[in-house]
Amino acid sequence: MNHKNETILLAHGSGGKVMYELIHDIIAPATGMKVFNDSATIDLGAFEGHTIAFTTDSYVVSPIFFPGGDIGKLAVFGTVNDLAMVGAEPRCLSTGFIIEEGFPISDFIKVLESIREASEEAGVRIVTGDTKVVNKGKGDGIFINTSGIGLVREGINISPSNIKIDDRIIVSGTIGNHGVAVMAERNGLSFSPPVVSDTRPLNGILAKILDRYGTEIHALRDPTRGGLATTLKEMAIESSLCIEIYEEALPVNPQVAGACEILGIDPLYVANEGIFVAFVNGNVAESIIDILHGHPYGRDARIIGKVLDTPSEKVLLRTRLGGTRLVEMLPGEQLPRIC
Repeated sequence: MNHKNETILLAHGSGGKVMYELIHDIIAPATGMKVFNDSATIDLGAFEGHTIAFTTDSYVVSPIFFPGGDIGKLAVFGTVNDLAMVGAEPRCLSTGFIIEEGFPISDFIKVLESIREASEEAGVRIVTGDTKVVNKGKGDGIFINTSGIGLVREGINISPSNIKIDDRIIVSGTIGNHGVAVMAERNGLSFSPPVVSDTRPLNGILAKILDRYGTEIHALRDPTRGGLATTLKEMAIESSLCIEIYEEALPVNPQVAGACEILGIDPLYVANEGIFVAFVNGNVAESIIDILHGHPYGRDARIIGKVLDTPSEKVLLRTRLGGTRLVEMLPGEQLPRIC
């Protein structure tokens, strides 16, 4: 395909279909990248035989302070969660700041304090970093890049290629909170009670599950940009299987559901920052749910579907009325700058 006369759009960073095509059709062939998980796993033959997990991400959320979090917590927890999605124990992070001239130092200090608090909660160390300042008007307050290293647990192999027919699909919490919280703050909207972002670390709650059922967990993903729908569609493509989910089982807070109805958007496509999707052996799914319900970050966990053989690479939503609809990736840009 000839992209000579095309330009980058906001949708190329949305996490949806356009971004998926950018990564697979342009970035991957140009760089030689072959694996598209949240983190790369690298066997360096070091650390007493442990496999290393490495990830990097950039955060450009607007506004930088929102109900339930800010860009500092988002950067730490987002990177920690990406490491956790391949079964790694996060160990250390780097932080890179790109700051616009005129950005208040008081706000920068708030962000730094959030980074410290978040790293302490997640049990990781900030070990290196970088700071750049750009001319006023050449940035948007502050952008943060974080990279992270973790150690993959021995015997753990988590990948979409491991998804099996009859696996059960678990979502660890309610969907859409983060996207709606950021959107409300950006546009001066209010809800009663307020919608709060789910920004939080997932390595602790996943450790409890992996300790007991590590080999029964086949794949993990945190459904951030593009929402749960895009994540499930990616997993269906990567596994070459069919994913069936049930509308009545999807956990959605009433405030989020109401906001989405008013705004004409589907909570399946709204961003999350503190939940994960797990594909697990059906025989242990209920036991995993019991563990999740015993943790503050998993009280709303539910089994939302299962894996079928056919139709290949499709996501089917069984509606409350008994019908079926196809679920595709987010087609364009729904909520810009949510992470």
